[in-house]
Amino acid sequence: MRLATNPHYACEVTLQPVDRYPLDAAILFSDILTIPDAMGLGLSFVAGEGPKFEKPVQDEAAVKALYVPDPADKLKYVTDAVCEIKRALNNRIPLIGFSGSPFTLACYMVEGGSSANYRKVKEMMYRRPDLFNAILEKNTDAVIAYLNAQIDSGVDAVMVFDTWGGTLSHETYLQFSLPCLKRIVNSVKRERHGQKIPTIVFTKGCAPWIKEISEIGADAMGVDWTVSLGEVRALTQDRVALQGNLDPSVLFAGTEVVREQARKVIEDFGQVSNGGHVFNLGHGIDKDTDPEVVAALVDEVHSYSRKFHSR
Repeated sequence: MRLATNPHYACEVTLQPVDRYPLDAAILFSDILTIPDAMGLGLSFVAGEGPKFEKPVQDEAAVKALYVPDPADKLKYVTDAVCEIKRALNNRIPLIGFSGSPFTLACYMVEGGSSANYRKVKEMMYRRPDLFNAILEKNTDAVIAYLNAQIDSGVDAVMVFDTWGGTLSHETYLQFSLPCLKRIVNSVKRERHGQKIPTIVFTKGCAPWIKEISEIGADAMGVDWTVSLGEVRALTQDRVALQGNLDPSVLFAGTEVVREQARKVIEDFGQVSNGGHVFNLGHGIDKDTDPEVVAALVDEVHSYSRKFHSR
């Protein structure tokens, strides 16, 4: 977290990929756990284990103690980083801000860190839905305030990462995660000084709820590599732009395979019309990815996608 909490370092890391590659947007370098950290839960990172919270939220007292952190106070390092990045970009390309989703944040908060099966989260969800909903409500308020602060500071779009939404059953996703995403989309600022601020939502493992997610009012919907963009587009009827969905593991298969698979993603979406397609990986990039392979991917997407845009 030391890099993310230092605005100068966060700016430098954000700019590194856009200075190296001809990307169409920059994404803020930060962490999805900034909000629970700002709630005072005592975030730390343990080598080989990932994030840990000193004060997991597992009973009524802990839930009642939760509060919405003031972005101008506990999260000022993020808004300061946004301002510094915007100055450095000088309108060269848009800057995307982001937050973890209320459900995904709750997973870490209740478990006290990463988990293989989210047993504690799901136990609370089924045994004490009132308690779990109270966490989600607080998290949703916090995400809205956080994203609005990023928008006020200059980001050009915002994205909500529901990384663990796909671990839910069909019914519990619709009951617990999707309503939070909808409230966020309906509550964040959609323009600044006359400029539209698009909202993007991404649930990893979204296949069972594609239609429902596309109807919450977001401008774009991220999808992972387990679904066909063409089939998703048919279901969503261009209500939203689609973002994705190359499998990040493809980047380890060599340049020619990467170029081939990139073309398949573009062809799968087809001719761009009302909805739009933002080419992206279906999830985060692996730290061991060869930078030269990334360069080939960016080049292929730019060159091959031109024929799919109406002139």
